[in-house]
Amino acid sequence: MKALIVGANGQLGRSLAANAPEGVAVVAHGSDTLDITDADAVRASVEAQRPDFLFNAAAYTAVDKAESDEAAALAVNATAVGHLAAAARAAGARFIHVSTDFVFDGRQGIPYAPDAPTAPIGAYGRTKLAGEAAAGADALVVRTAWVYAPTGGNFVRTMLRLMAERPEVRVVADQVGTPTYAPGLAAALWTLAGQGARGIHHYTDSGAASWYDFAVAIQEEALAAGLLDRCVPVLPIATADYPTPARRPFYSVLDKTATFAALGQPAPHWRVQLRAMIEAIRTYG
Repeated sequence: MKALIVGANGQLGRSLAANAPEGVAVVAHGSDTLDITDADAVRASVEAQRPDFLFNAAAYTAVDKAESDEAAALAVNATAVGHLAAAARAAGARFIHVSTDFVFDGRQGIPYAPDAPTAPIGAYGRTKLAGEAAAGADALVVRTAWVYAPTGGNFVRTMLRLMAERPEVRVVADQVGTPTYAPGLAAALWTLAGQGARGIHHYTDSGAASWYDFAVAIQEEALAAGLLDRCVPVLPIATADYPTPARRPFYSVLDKTATFAALGQPAPHWRVQLRAMIEAIRTYG
């Protein structure tokens, strides 16, 4: 069997390639080798490879920049998804697309089920919701949140740097969601794809946390592993104290009940996965 992965240079794309099941040949494209906004290029690539699975791990994820350049975000997060879905359909490949908790407004206060009403509050969320529609009813669409990995730019690596450089760090405490370790997400995507799953699914690690909770845990785990040599104050602040161009959902925990049932087990708790990430950095750099 063969899988084509686009967005292969990102943290999820790398994790998908690293976690490919035995016997699956992987062809990986980053933006440097395939422009997914070019319909002809996408069609030609998929026709040439004839994959059994096409994973879209590419996305415009600059949430704040999207507010002033929604057209660019829409081109990657929606128009390109339509190109990929059409090419996969023509080749008889299963299309797996990754979406986001930002399709919700964060006002519900309880975990969002896959069929909960969507109401994005910013350009990024709007473009990702448009991408879900462009993927089509025959695609597997998996919404996730707060993704991080040992490589790439993410909250964990940023916190480790700031905690090493600064006398204190201030972190938003009134936005709640669930951190998600990219290798675990990748493994879940492979399993669901292999099962022939379609429609909208939710997947994150288990549990919930604020960004402040996450930051405190990062420091505790990094100190225990020897990645940090001193403890600095982590101070909780309100969203209003850290204004950004884009609004964020205050509560975006996803209901994964159906997905966990399909996988046969729940995801590990986010704290367990954070510890795995810290250990990976300690071991491999």
